[in-house]
Amino acid sequence: MTSNSFIPKGAASFRIDYDGPVTDIHFLLLPKMTMLAFSAAVEPLRLANQVTGRELYRWFLMTEDGEPVRCSNGIMLMPDSGLEALPSSALAFVCAGTEPADSFSNKVLAWLRKHNAFGVTIGSVCTGAFALARAGIIRKQKFTLHWENQPAFCEIFPDLVPTANLYEVDRGLMTCGGGHAATDMMLEMIERDHGQDLAVIVSDMCIHSRSGSRQGVQKSAYAVALGSRNPHLIQAMQFMQATVEEPEDIAGIADHVGISRRQLERLFKSYVGTSPVQYYIDLRVARAHALLNETSLSVTEIAAATGFNSATQLALRFRKRYGQSPGAFRKSWAAKDQDPSE
Repeated sequence: MTSNSFIPKGAASFRIDYDGPVTDIHFLLLPKMTMLAFSAAVEPLRLANQVTGRELYRWFLMTEDGEPVRCSNGIMLMPDSGLEALPSSALAFVCAGTEPADSFSNKVLAWLRKHNAFGVTIGSVCTGAFALARAGIIRKQKFTLHWENQPAFCEIFPDLVPTANLYEVDRGLMTCGGGHAATDMMLEMIERDHGQDLAVIVSDMCIHSRSGSRQGVQKSAYAVALGSRNPHLIQAMQFMQATVEEPEDIAGIADHVGISRRQLERLFKSYVGTSPVQYYIDLRVARAHALLNETSLSVTEIAAATGFNSATQLALRFRKRYGQSPGAFRKSWAAKDQDPSE
């Protein structure tokens, strides 16, 4: 890219006094990466340059071999280069998406380890945390990744616990849950580098309602999607999420949130349209579905990780919901991965 291509023309403008160096950001694109999260990370950088008329940021795209990468939506992206040496002052983000545990090679891991040791600041977008964890870059820092992939991540890396927050910036590690959380993470960086006023106008240009805090949670389905602000219902659903591996009985959940079992059942019927027992089972079966997709755990191990007494018990529930056994489901996806026409 030429220097001018980093400063597009626009109607809005914002004056800043800055004579410091340009910040170079390198995005390592992994197969099946999420385009939404990647775009949400890049666009604030473009807009910061556009409204100031200054080259504050430059961005460069890499893939393992310099070849185009296919995103999770099927669109191909052309990189600027393959893996190359970066200066220690650089900032690099690993961008991943679906099937993140299988999206990187030993070559990518070696590149990440080398540059982390050399002092390059390395972060992740969406599910890029899988690669960072495998490379040993995530240690005791706070970090996050997309909520959908957190169960599989925790099974693969049981000693690493992601937060539920939109994004995290901790001791040189920047990670986000993907989607528009990438915009929030970049807005914090812009504010840190060039002040709050620029971050505000960039947020407005994105027509993005900034969370205002990295502590905002990724998943607000408990309150928003259900159209309820009932604290007992929300607390019960959160408790169920946290106890998938060792399920509590419904009376115990009701006692935990401070209401009777009958009250809890009424809340679920009114707002969720099902019983708390069925909701809990569906939650565990959905977790098993995610683990089948994103880990190499056996069906027996997945049954244990989702609170079922046996693989047979899991298979009965899984077939009822998805129309096939866990083993057949996994084989069908393996066949699709081997078929180039898919």
